[in-house]
Amino acid sequence: MSLRQRLEEIRTGFERPFWIANISEIFERLAYYGAFASLANYLRETLSFPTEQTGTLTGISGFAVWFLAAFGGAVADKLGFRKALSSAFLILTIAYFLLGSIQAPWIAPVRGAMPLWLFVTIILLLPALGISLVKPCVVGTTARASRENVRSLGYSIYYTMVNIGGFLGPFVASLARRYWGAGKIFLIASATVFAMFFFVLTFFREPKRIDDAPVPTVGQVLRNFLTVLGNPKFMTFLLIFSGYWIVFWQQWIVMPVYLHQFVGKDIDVERILMTDSLIVITCTIALNQLTKKLPAFTSIILGTFITGISWVILAIHPSMWGAVATIAVLAIGEIIHQPRYYEYVSRLAPEGQQGTYMGFAFVPLGIGSLVGGWFGGKVLHYFGEVMHRPERTWFVIVGVGVVTTLLLWIYDRIVKPGRPSAA
Repeated sequence: MSLRQRLEEIRTGFERPFWIANISEIFERLAYYGAFASLANYLRETLSFPTEQTGTLTGISGFAVWFLAAFGGAVADKLGFRKALSSAFLILTIAYFLLGSIQAPWIAPVRGAMPLWLFVTIILLLPALGISLVKPCVVGTTARASRENVRSLGYSIYYTMVNIGGFLGPFVASLARRYWGAGKIFLIASATVFAMFFFVLTFFREPKRIDDAPVPTVGQVLRNFLTVLGNPKFMTFLLIFSGYWIVFWQQWIVMPVYLHQFVGKDIDVERILMTDSLIVITCTIALNQLTKKLPAFTSIILGTFITGISWVILAIHPSMWGAVATIAVLAIGEIIHQPRYYEYVSRLAPEGQQGTYMGFAFVPLGIGSLVGGWFGGKVLHYFGEVMHRPERTWFVIVGVGVVTTLLLWIYDRIVKPGRPSAA
């Protein structure tokens, strides 16, 4: 096929809802990663939460996002993508606005009626409600509004849009903090998703279904979750692999606090956090080519090990460039394991239940955020504020990565991913 024919295939292969949904995804991710990049230091420096509580609260926000996403697809299918997507952006508008208004005088009566940690926790749970609807709507639209011959390309475009938003979000957060002050990124995020609310209402049209499969209900999703819990092989793998995400999420949860508190108050943490998306955007194709002949589980183990040991760099070279190098190596580990992880999960699933199992493949992300926030905050408090040896924090995180790698290797020696029959 000539280049001209391929370009024509792309031009005609995607319906308008595909482009509208994926453009909105850029700005949703920009808002989310912009807010997330500033969250830890906002809690620590502006709201004066102690280090341990900062880690826990930041971890809770990430856990809520990934846990509720398991149920968002059923709600989105029930409402219809147009209604669900516009509702999601409206919820996110309110959530980010409240997050940026925690210190505002007008909210003082509500803020004073409960402990500050509880008030902030409630607000941090709100963005997850919106994000849990955005994800299935955009992915579902990508499937429905793409012709079969370009559908795989459609998913690649979606993944690229996610990473563009992930790259731009911390950059905008950096500008917001530098020129408008701490916490202003949340108001910018609110304005961004509010614009997407009108964008979706104006231009998005409900894509047609590509099959007649029944739409799962929330009750069915809950029953599917119980089905997954009943598979010890699968659950053991998910729990072990949660260790990877405990290590991974430290770049968002503990590293920002560490850099400002123990390395340099003026370090631009948000721009450092752009490194992950930049490496993923520029290096994914090359690294996938280099590792495509590796068995799936070998790639998972290798990616986990590389991400785990990446924190040695920051431990021995605590600086802005040490942090950049750490995140770059961490991202390489992420690229190596990510596609093979989903391949392995699909092989663990019983025949006929692949969809159910893939729906819960991201549970380790939520567990890793929840446990990683609590654990990272405690470790940084102990070694940084009690022992005055903050660099040891990263050796502990490296230890978690190495232990996770070892457990995965043992698991692979004992459990093979042969597919059992569905019950």
